[in-house]
Amino acid sequence: MTRSVLVVTHHGRPEALHAAEEVAGALRRAGLEPLTEADSFGRDDLAMVLVLGGDGTILRAAELVRGTQVPLLGFNLGHVGFLAEAEREDIDEVVRRIAEGDYAVEERGTLEVRVLRPGEPVEHDWALNDATVEKADPARMLEVVVEVDGRPLSTFGCDGVVMATATGSTAHAFSAGGPVVWPDVDGMLLVPVSAHALFARPLVVGPRSLLAVEVLSRSVSAGVLACDGRRTTALPVGTRVEVRHGEMPVRLARLGPAPFTDRLVSRFDLPVSGWRGRAPNGNGGAPRAEAP
Repeated sequence: MTRSVLVVTHHGRPEALHAAEEVAGALRRAGLEPLTEADSFGRDDLAMVLVLGGDGTILRAAELVRGTQVPLLGFNLGHVGFLAEAEREDIDEVVRRIAEGDYAVEERGTLEVRVLRPGEPVEHDWALNDATVEKADPARMLEVVVEVDGRPLSTFGCDGVVMATATGSTAHAFSAGGPVVWPDVDGMLLVPVSAHALFARPLVVGPRSLLAVEVLSRSVSAGVLACDGRRTTALPVGTRVEVRHGEMPVRLARLGPAPFTDRLVSRFDLPVSGWRGRAPNGNGGAPRAEAP
């Protein structure tokens, strides 16, 4: 039986649409059936999802296959593309390896999100990168209390609070001043955004912790919850948002064991000229070609 591959494209970029045509042709030549999003509903024979765009398009693709074992592989057509695995010029080689099963699968942790509004049913959501509580009124601060493992930690006025996975540490949490966390660290981050407080440092907690943010009754602004920057919901005063480690990971296809350090250097164009590394005897480095 012919295996099928879902091709998810950033429809607002002509480059992505042209690349999708190239991918579809390469898949057919390799004996694989390319599917569009409209074609994929109800199909249970998906072998892979190929994503053409930036990290935002990959996050959309993750929504489409949530609850399945289908891995994602992204071609970076965006600006940074931390979740992407390949570049556009790699299309033929990537398709060949997919057809041959020559790839590994890496699981990335997710967040389980609960929204508890006074007098209303609990609302559930999830995130691969982050769940962010933000102020609804740009001109007013959001007053919140932050809680870790059932105990209050601090109250403050702020622009928002980012709760992120290790994968999301290079997204919104990074721009808010949070640390970069290696993807194999099975923890969660809490990063206040522009907080008016003496103690408003980023936190890293373990996978069994429960993070919570409550919009205080004294807050003059309501809040908004954004999950992966894609799905939003209103947070009236008195609403509580709880975040814990999700039970359903996202599976990413990997073509090689490239260290995360190299991905950081490449995506952020970090200066590493002059690096010598460790010599075989472990006593310092000998001159070598500079890292890219």
